[in-house]
Formats: sequence, C-alpha cells, structure tokens
Amino acid sequence: MRRGCISQGNIKCDSCGQIVPYAGRYMTVEETDGAETSEGGETKNYCVTCCLKKKYAEYREEKGDKVLTFSNEEKKLPQS
Repeated sequence: MRRGCISQGNIKCDSCGQIVPYAGRYMTVEETDGAETSEGGETKNYCVTCCLKKKYAEYREEKGDKVLTFSNEEKKLPQS
C-alpha cells in the first residue's frame, strides 16, 4: 500500500539514506522482499528521487503546470 506523506523533519529514505527535510514530500510503501504488497509487509520510506526511480511517482502536466503525483498505478478502464 502506498501513502504520500509530508515530513516533520526526521524521515530518512530507506533506499538512498537521504534525510527528507521538514515539509518535504515522501512516500511510505508496504513491501515484502522488495515487492509492493497490499498489506502486512514491512513499511519503507522513500524520498521523491527514489520514488521517481522506482516508478512509484511521476510528474504529470495539469493546466500547464508539472505536478508530482505519487499514484501512478495504471488506470483501469470501465468495463462494459
């Protein structure tokens, strides 16, 4: 399970070791053996750079501005 969060200044990225500064964005992901799970896995914290590398986040263009989006899961088409 993915959760986008805002740092209170004491969060360390579990991938690169970078400290996420106060009010910086990061993501928590539940993983088991490096693979994302829906629940019950180990909670990992990732900075924006690592989220982009792992494809947990992407920049999208909305109304002419680039916006960081943590939820880049494939959108499912409605079934007919």
